[in-house]
Amino acid sequence: MRIGKNGDVLVSAPLGLPKEEVEEFINENQKWIEEARQRRYEREKRRADFYNQLPLRTHQQADEALQRLRALVGPMVQRYARLMGVKPTLVYYRATISRWGMCNVKDKTICISAYVLLLPEWCVEHVVVHELCHLLEPSHSARFHALMDRYFPRWREARAETRRICQMEDENDE
Repeated sequence: MRIGKNGDVLVSAPLGLPKEEVEEFINENQKWIEEARQRRYEREKRRADFYNQLPLRTHQQADEALQRLRALVGPMVQRYARLMGVKPTLVYYRATISRWGMCNVKDKTICISAYVLLLPEWCVEHVVVHELCHLLEPSHSARFHALMDRYFPRWREARAETRRICQMEDENDE
């Protein structure tokens, strides 16, 4: 049993288990459901509060964010691309909350979330190196992790710090 992002109770049960037994199980666990819903709500609120720190509602706010992104990310991309011997065809920015960055290995484009502006510079650097490494290794394989170790040895620490900052997960998650 788990709680969805919208608070729905999601129950997985073996095929053929009578509906009455599933309902009984749900009824017996009402306290857990309410506590889990509250934890989910609090986690989603923290997440929303984090992302709402970067105002992007007006054209002026979006333009200012884009200027800051270019000034921050551009030099990082240039430095690491040269060091790694890769050349992205395009680096662009979007206000994505599901990912910090994305790499399209086919056309060698990289997208960085505008919300990296809410992270410390060294965590942004981790995102940049991560996406550039995908130009050398598309998957998250052992080779990819070896590349990360080579070009940004503190990547695990940066990933943990990013997760801590945006509070996208509870201590009990993972």
